This record gives sequence, C-alpha cells and structure tokens, in this order.
Amino acid sequence: MASKMRTMRLLASVPGSRRAFSQSSMWRAINKLVPSAKEAISDMKGSTTVLVGGFGFSGVPNTLINALRDRPDLKDFTVVSNNAGMPGVGLGQLLETRQISKMIASFIGENKVFEKMYISGDLALELTPQGTMAEKVAAGAKGVPAFYTPAAVGTIVQTGELPILFNPDGTIALMSQPKETRVFSGKTYVMEESIFGDYAFVKVHKADRMGNCTFRKAQNNFNECMGKNAKITIVEADEIVEVGEIASENVHLQGVYVSKVIKSAEPKKIEKLTFRKSVEELERSVGAAETSRERIIKRAAKEFTDGMVVNLGIGMPLITPAFLEPGIEVVLQSENGILGMGGYPVPGEEDPDLINPGKETVTLAPGASLFGSHESFGMIRAGRVDLTMLGALQVGMYGDLANFMLPGKVKGIGGAMDLVANPEKTKVVVTMDHTDKKGNPKILKQCTFPLTGQKCVSRIITELAVFDVDHLEGLTLIEVADGVTVDEVKAKTEAPFKVADDMKTML
Repeated sequence: MASKMRTMRLLASVPGSRRAFSQSSMWRAINKLVPSAKEAISDMKGSTTVLVGGFGFSGVPNTLINALRDRPDLKDFTVVSNNAGMPGVGLGQLLETRQISKMIASFIGENKVFEKMYISGDLALELTPQGTMAEKVAAGAKGVPAFYTPAAVGTIVQTGELPILFNPDGTIALMSQPKETRVFSGKTYVMEESIFGDYAFVKVHKADRMGNCTFRKAQNNFNECMGKNAKITIVEADEIVEVGEIASENVHLQGVYVSKVIKSAEPKKIEKLTFRKSVEELERSVGAAETSRERIIKRAAKEFTDGMVVNLGIGMPLITPAFLEPGIEVVLQSENGILGMGGYPVPGEEDPDLINPGKETVTLAPGASLFGSHESFGMIRAGRVDLTMLGALQVGMYGDLANFMLPGKVKGIGGAMDLVANPEKTKVVVTMDHTDKKGNPKILKQCTFPLTGQKCVSRIITELAVFDVDHLEGLTLIEVADGVTVDEVKAKTEAPFKVADDMKTML
C-alpha cells in the first residue's frame, strides 16, 4: 500500500499529469508565515544562544528584537552579533533590560552601556575578530565543528589573555583560554571552534511562505550565515511575496533553513548619514590645524595603482579615494559584503542598506557585487585583496601592528586581525600620526599595546615621513615631508631605521 501511494505521488509530479502539483495540492501545506513577532517568539526559551544579524543599523531585525525586549521573562541569553547596537536601539535595549548575560561580538564601539556593563562585571564578553566570528557561524551552519585560520596568530585572542568576565571590583573573574595552533606549509594557524545557535533573528528584503528569502544590497552582512546556522531561524522581511516571485537564482537564504517568517514593522534607520563632498570641501573639512592629516591622506592615495582591489579602514583611509590620481581605477572592498563600493551619496541618494565599515552611507560603483560577511572575509584571508590601508596606535620596527586596544579602554577588534592575516599576498599600509597626543613615538622597537598582527605592516605613512618595513631587517626611511629633517624624524621615532640612498620628499 505504501509503495502504491509513493508511485501515485511520483506520477502526480509528472508534467501533464491530471494530478500534477498545483498551489491547491501538497505545496499549500507549507506555510511559515506568522502574523506577528510576538507570536513568532511565543515558544522561545531563555538561557539559549541567539544569533542576530546586522551591521551598524543595516540588516538589523529590529521588529524581532523589540518583541524579545517586551518579554522580560525571557533572559540569560548568549547573543552572537557583530555589536550590540546603541543605547535604546536594537540589541542595546536587551542589555538595558538585562536579558543578555553574554555577548560574542567583534566590536563594542560607541555603546557606553555595553562597555560599562562589561567592565563592571554585569556582562560576559567574548571578543572575537569579525571575520573569525563570521566563519565560526558559517562553519557551524555547514556542520563543521572547527577550522584553522591565520587571523589572530600571536595576539591575545590566541594566547588566551582576554578577560571574558570581570568581578564588580574590577578583578578578572574569567579569562579566555589559549587556542591551539598548527603549522601548514610553513605558516601558523589558530584553531577556532564553530558556533552553533539555538535561534537566529534575521532581516531580509523579501520572503515567501515557504521561507525562501532574498537580500537587498548590503543587507546580507551576517544575516545569511546566521540564518543558515540556527536550529530555529525567524526571518523578518521588508516584504512578503508569493511563492515564485523570488527568482530561483535569487534565493539567498533557502526555505530549508527558515522556521518562521514575519513582516517587518520597524522603519529602517541610518546610523551615520554622510554625503558626498568635493575635494575642496574635503580639504577644508580637515581644517588648517589638520594639515598634517591632509598630507597623510594625499600621500596615501599614491599607494593605489590601476586595477587594485583595496580594503580601507575607518578614518583617514576612507577619505583617500577622493585624492586618486586621474585615470586610476581601483575596486574598493568592504568587509560587510561589498566589492565595488562607491563614494558617499548626494542628498536624496542615501540608502540604509548601503553603508561602509564606518557605518556611513555609501553608493555602489558600476560593476559592484554583493555578498555576506563570511564571503567577504574569505576573500580577504585568501589574499584576493591587493592592499589594505588602516590606522594604528603603534607599529613595531619589524611590522607588528597594534590598533585595537588601549590600556583601560575597550572598543573591540573589528575586522583588522583578518585584514592583516595574509601579508604575503596583501600589502598592509598604515596611515597614522607620527606621535600620540602626548608626543610619545608610535613607531617603536616593540609594541607595548596588544597586537593586531605580527610582522604584517609593509609601509608606514605619517605626517613626517614614509617608511618601508622589512619583516626581518626592520625600517628604511624612504621619504620625508617638505621641511622635515632626518634628525627630526629620528627624535620622534623610538625604533632605529636606515635611510634610503635615494630618499625623496613626500609629495
């Protein structure tokens, strides 16, 4: 009898059969639409791990977060997310309601509530490099329990010197554990265990009743890998569409991963609305007192050559494309899932689903492509990016980089550890002031702040000079600013350096 029923079902699927499938037959039984976020989380349990997509304010499932905020009985969550929103916004609300007991994140940023709760012992925090976090979630989605990565080798992430939980008196209650390392083809890698979520809150552009979803522009970020990972994935969609309206090739998150779908009830927000400026406006914006920064930016722009794929850090690096030499075309890569990032928009062109690593509004250049953060960092670690340019707190004489933590201050790691993980293929250029605000040198024999990467920096550009960095032999001064002497550079540089025979003036 069972065999006969199977045969009848197979016949029903044959084109032309009188019993062919239609919307009125078997497919209609699949309906993952739920009327509200309140109902979608009605059977949710506390003391579980929740993966939450979003980067800045882009792709954040605020309707679902707000519904959880309104259920204070649900608490003791471990939340995995790039950051925790802002006070009163997004996940920041769940910190204030004390529903989160632990965050696994790459960045604290400007969220003072997050920082205070961590330092005072009210919140556990597992700081994780952004690309590593994306890969831990993506690997878990594929059933892979662990993997090796070049990111964080030789840093406190690998050696186990990051406090996870403080006591109220400021002493450390729980410290991270050292991570296993292994050498492959002469290069050291860190073993990272994958993340496995109980629930995922995901924001998408369109979804149908079968759970098929598509993203819009850079809305994907962490949403795809998180949506594919959890036991129960709840999707919040800008639009609910009919089955078949999303073209098969445009289904980015397949229905097999999705448990429930709701319609988004929250408007999209922009964290840092930023508009395009002319070169003249950019020059004025740095101000007369900031001519040194202008000098750094203009010199840094000369590092780009035609056809390069470039990743730019927050701050001065993000401004450099405005000063490109005429005729130079580069492709800007952004770790939140953009290859071919354009400039800032003109008023009226801003889009909440298009932001850069600094959470500022941007545009897409012709020929751009979009993907998830896990794919973006894969491209970075694999050396598909020719140049990465970022700021620094300190640089060691052999190219060690420290740029994520000051004593007593915790902002987070972000994506820098992944960006500098493959210096053999990706040139790492640092742009920074030559000394700190107290006049102390920032180019040292050995970094005193926690490292972002070992022997990774190839070139240093400051307002005084340009150095090439050999990871075995050290520093060579190749350029000095107009009016600056070698002796002045020596007086403000702790590390010893050679002077190039053909040393030039910075242009």
